[in-house]
Amino acid sequence: MPATRLDVALLAYTPEPLALVYAAFRQCYHAGFVADMWPRLLAGEISREKQAEFVAGVISSGHVSPIEHVSFTFAVEGVSRALTHQLVRHRIASYSQQSQRYVDASSFDYVLPPAIARIPEAKARYEHFMAQVADAYRDLKDILETNGRGTKAKEDARFVLPQAAETRIVVTMNCRALFNFFEHRCCARAQWEIRALADKMLALCRMTLPEVFTTAGAKCERLGHCPEGAKFTCGKYPPAKS
Repeated sequence: MPATRLDVALLAYTPEPLALVYAAFRQCYHAGFVADMWPRLLAGEISREKQAEFVAGVISSGHVSPIEHVSFTFAVEGVSRALTHQLVRHRIASYSQQSQRYVDASSFDYVLPPAIARIPEAKARYEHFMAQVADAYRDLKDILETNGRGTKAKEDARFVLPQAAETRIVVTMNCRALFNFFEHRCCARAQWEIRALADKMLALCRMTLPEVFTTAGAKCERLGHCPEGAKFTCGKYPPAKS
């Protein structure tokens, strides 16, 4: 049951994402029917550069709802239950998480916080506790199974598992929800583990759809000032003037 590492994979995204966002935006301002334009978009008759320029201009004006038509699906592993408790606070999303009711955690892996890993005595104490929890989980599962709980023993034994226990989750968000997620979780004030996840997800989004995600990230990057105020700013950008 070693310490684990974060891994994020992009499983899928809406086909032709830039063309779809462009078409959705155009329908808002176009007298005609964008379905008639769609074959031309797929054929490349309207250049990607022209689409990107139009999309960027509309997004910069604050009109962003049409980007909701495109979604991204990620597979995530090597994260803690502490992280997913934060992640699911982002409610405009779909989640499918590994179940501790059905998956045996007798040899669970766990997330080791860097601050603990840097201090030998803290790391040793942490790892000792994880081993003790694993022993308690196995003992309880065995006792419950012996006393007739059967396959449901795992759902009761799991109550001793720590927030550090590794979990795996599939996450789907539309582009607008991702923008909101990145604004909050790429911020220097975000908890370190979910910030690392957000950074990896943002890198995958920018690689796939740079025309939309170039300006995504911590809110200060877009605003040019820190919205957290003087008390909480990390110092990268000046706080907003009152």
